[in-house]
Amino acid sequence: MNDWPERWSDDNGNRYGRGSANAQPESARVMRQVRRGPAAPSGRQGGYGNGGPSAPPYGAGVPQQPTYSDGQGYDDGYGDYDSGYNTGQVYGGGPGGGDGTPDYGPRPAPNWRRRLKWTAITLVTALVVTSVATYFWADSKLHRDVDLSKVIDRPETGDGTNYLIVGSDSRKGMTAEDKKKLHTGSAEGQRTDSMMILHVGDSGDTLISLPRDSDVVIPSYKGSASGKVYPAQGRHTKLNAAYAEDGPTLLVRTVEFNTGLHIDHYVEIGFGGFAKIVDAVGGVEIDIDKGFKDKYSGADFKAGKQTLNGEQALAFVRTRHAFATSDLQRTKNQQKFLSALAHQVATPSTVLNPFKFYPTMGAGLDSLTVDKDMSLWNLASMFWAMKGVNSGDGTSLNMPISGSTGGNLVWDKAKVKTLVNELNNDEKVTVTGN
Repeated sequence: MNDWPERWSDDNGNRYGRGSANAQPESARVMRQVRRGPAAPSGRQGGYGNGGPSAPPYGAGVPQQPTYSDGQGYDDGYGDYDSGYNTGQVYGGGPGGGDGTPDYGPRPAPNWRRRLKWTAITLVTALVVTSVATYFWADSKLHRDVDLSKVIDRPETGDGTNYLIVGSDSRKGMTAEDKKKLHTGSAEGQRTDSMMILHVGDSGDTLISLPRDSDVVIPSYKGSASGKVYPAQGRHTKLNAAYAEDGPTLLVRTVEFNTGLHIDHYVEIGFGGFAKIVDAVGGVEIDIDKGFKDKYSGADFKAGKQTLNGEQALAFVRTRHAFATSDLQRTKNQQKFLSALAHQVATPSTVLNPFKFYPTMGAGLDSLTVDKDMSLWNLASMFWAMKGVNSGDGTSLNMPISGSTGGNLVWDKAKVKTLVNELNNDEKVTVTGN
């Protein structure tokens, strides 16, 4: 039974949808060009379904279909429209241009304010993390071995901050080759080759050298190891003998007793450490007024501006046999060089260069022995003050000397008293030294 509408057939009478009676498959058919007939008249007065005289050509209930002409595009009865299928170009097929590439519209302009904000946040975070890490690294390297609480009968604290800076002949950590190279010898024990008081205050920084041959009285003191109090016996001796007798605490006690100046912090550096700092910073430039030689220290310098390495620097600050006023000239050289070293360490070429900054800090901190209350801030303040003295922003002098006795240099008591009063009151220093 055939349920298909009668008019659904082709011109040859073959019915579509019924299959083929032939056992062989049908050959491919060429689809004829289909063209839509004339448009139906407007309105509902005539035509199929409204009592019109004729029915649609394709059978009852089947809408009129569009036709396609040979290469002419789409014909809807109102005129030709090229759909693009004949030419391979499709319109409205998705985002993109006519060639099929995606087109997502214009790219939004970059938000530079947002980018700069996050770049700044990243840099600040990295700087903070690096600074904190550096602080704890540096703080952990300080050798806080000197306990100033063991010093007894101390004078009152004045205005400003006073540092006692000591250069010792300590050979700790040095090999036999190092000792030979640096001309340090191999003497047992430990002595002070240089001693200075650095006063840091609002009225200017002052660096005062204390000749190691200064005549001083050893006061009563508490033993650094035994804790036993040794009464004063009125002994006169060289200042460096106090250090040799009982180390840093007796030296501080002796300086305070003979000057009346309160020492707030103690800093000590040995031979080997001093040379390492100079080498780490890349050498220190200094202008030598007059050339000199000294077979004991290994010094051999010509006059003029030159850059000293660690070995040469140590020879420069230790030399005394080449001078008529041996100890006084040596203290002047020590002041001059230490101030130049502080200036070199504080330059941007060192501070802003991590390949110089960290080795220099590492060498310096490994070499320093300080008091238990010393902070990195105190240490930085000390170096900046020494840099200022070298730049002419402060004052440097030797402790005023009035004469000598038994080979010891005697301080000028009147001048020393004035000097100490000015320092305690943080006044500009007017006293001059030798």
